[in-house]
Amino acid sequence: MTTIAASPLPLRDAFAAGADYLATCTVGVLPLATRDALIADAMASADGHADPVAYSAATERARAHFAALVGTLPERVAIGSQTSAFTSLIAAALPAGAEVVVPEGDFSSLLLPFAHAPQGLRVRAVPLRALADAIGPETSLVAFSLVQSATGEVADLRAITEAAHRHGARTLCDGAQAVGWMPVDATQVDALVCHAYKWLCAPRGVAFLALSESFAREIPPLQAGWYAGADPWSSCYGHEVHLADDATRFDVSPAWPAFFGAEQSLALFASADARASHAHTTALAAAFREAIGVGEPAIPSAIVSWPDPDGRELARLTNAGIIASGRAGRARVGFHVYNDERDVERAVRALRA
Repeated sequence: MTTIAASPLPLRDAFAAGADYLATCTVGVLPLATRDALIADAMASADGHADPVAYSAATERARAHFAALVGTLPERVAIGSQTSAFTSLIAAALPAGAEVVVPEGDFSSLLLPFAHAPQGLRVRAVPLRALADAIGPETSLVAFSLVQSATGEVADLRAITEAAHRHGARTLCDGAQAVGWMPVDATQVDALVCHAYKWLCAPRGVAFLALSESFAREIPPLQAGWYAGADPWSSCYGHEVHLADDATRFDVSPAWPAFFGAEQSLALFASADARASHAHTTALAAAFREAIGVGEPAIPSAIVSWPDPDGRELARLTNAGIIASGRAGRARVGFHVYNDERDVERAVRALRA
């Protein structure tokens, strides 16, 4: 049996729930501090005491926490609400006919902006394990999820980025299924997009785009609004507004209550030991794989997915009170910091029943 690392207790104690919850791939459990912040904000708003200045301050703290999580600077991070909107900006930066190499079956929000770009792009899909070898001199961009949503497979980031660098291609990485349980370094790619409602356990409506300084200069600020100004509170009116000189020029107006809660979630994960979280979650997943006879992946993952075309395996988990998910004809579970070996045991028992 695989040895399971001790639970990262400071993180586990931040949650009221999590037992039998194996669906973080779909949506994460809110930490207690996040829940309390959302309730306090709702009460203040209902009492007529909503504070836009406080919202903006919380948004900027959330930006800084995310930057710390992925090893970059706050001024290299744009804030938004959906990763597909950020991906659309990057698609708009490519010339007509540019080749974009992507993994087969990756998440639609990453792929559709390129497939439907008005200038016409050549999207070439290959198996994830062949992605690095598929990058060539005609490739303008390689876009991929660091961890695949449907299968939990982890991309070989080093091989992909080295191949892209050799051929002068830009790299776009979606970290939504990775940031929170594994260490992620945004400086290894040209662009990192991430929605925070999964493994970062934030409210839905909080997304980030981390950009290299050189790539940021190539992207048009097509979504520019008042929050994209160098000084947002002085760029609320008129068309002669000086946009920010850094990645914050790609900001959209923040969903204030969501960011107010997300600040707490992001602070929690930014202060955690990412390597300890990675060791804990992947050990739980490895123990589960071993128990149900699913092969170990080439790169350890916190997500376990296996064929379940008729949904019977997912139904067994659900009937046992375990919250899991099914995607692309597969059953899927994900182990996070609020899970422990008891979750593995209960899930295995349910599948063997």
